[in-house]
Amino acid sequence: MAEATAPVAAGTPAVVLLSGGLDSATVLAQARAQGFSCYALSLHYGQRHSAELDAARRVAQALGAARHEVIQLDLARFGGSALTDTALQVPTAGEQGGIPITYVPARNTVMLALALSWAEALGARDLFYGANAVDYSGYPDCRPEFVAAFERLANLATKAGVEGGHIRVRAPIIQLSKAQIIREGLRLGVDYSQTVSCYQADDQGRACGRCDSCRIRAAGFAEAGVADPTRYQSADQPASPRA
Repeated sequence: MAEATAPVAAGTPAVVLLSGGLDSATVLAQARAQGFSCYALSLHYGQRHSAELDAARRVAQALGAARHEVIQLDLARFGGSALTDTALQVPTAGEQGGIPITYVPARNTVMLALALSWAEALGARDLFYGANAVDYSGYPDCRPEFVAAFERLANLATKAGVEGGHIRVRAPIIQLSKAQIIREGLRLGVDYSQTVSCYQADDQGRACGRCDSCRIRAAGFAEAGVADPTRYQSADQPASPRA
C-alpha cells in the first residue's frame, strides 16, 4: 500500500523529483491526485542519454505540473558510475548482488537537496521522491532509512524547518512492488508509453531490453497483467530481472 496522507488544500505547492521514468511519473500522478500543485524537478547530471529528460518533459506536461525545471549539474565530471562514464559498461547479465556500477555517487542526495532549496523558496513543505526499496537495484539512497534521515536533515538545515514549518519527504511507492506501482499509475491515468526507464536508451527513447532497469520494468508489467508499452531497440523482450 502507498503511504497514507492527510487531505491537503487544493493548490498547496509540492516539489516532485521527476526523472522521466516509471516510478517518478507515478509519484507525480499521486501528488496531483492528492491536490498538490506540483513543481517538477529534473536533473541533467551527465547521464548517458537525454531521452529520459525528454520523457520528463512529456510527463510533466501530461500530468499537469505547474512548472518543470531541468537543472544542469554535471556529475559525470566526477565519474564513478556506468551511467555517467562511457568507459564503464552497463551490466546486462542480470542482478549480481551488492551495489551495482550503475549507482551514481550521492545522486539522490544531491537531487533532494536541490528539491529542498526550491521547496523552501516556494513556501512548499512537501518533497515527493520515487524511491523504491522492493524492486530496485540495491541503491543505498532508495531505502526508507535514507528517506527518514534526509527528512530530519531538511528540518535541521532550513529556515522553514527551524521556524516550525515541518518539511516532509514523501516516498509513497517505497514499499510497493513494480507491479503495484504500475497498477497505481494506471488507476491515476499515467501513460507509461511516455516514460523511459532504460539505462542506455537510444536517442529515440527506445529501451535496450537488457539492463537491470529494463528487466525489472518488464517483469512489473508482466506481473501486473498489462501490456508493456515500452519501445525496444530490438524485437527481443527482456529476460527475468534475475536471469
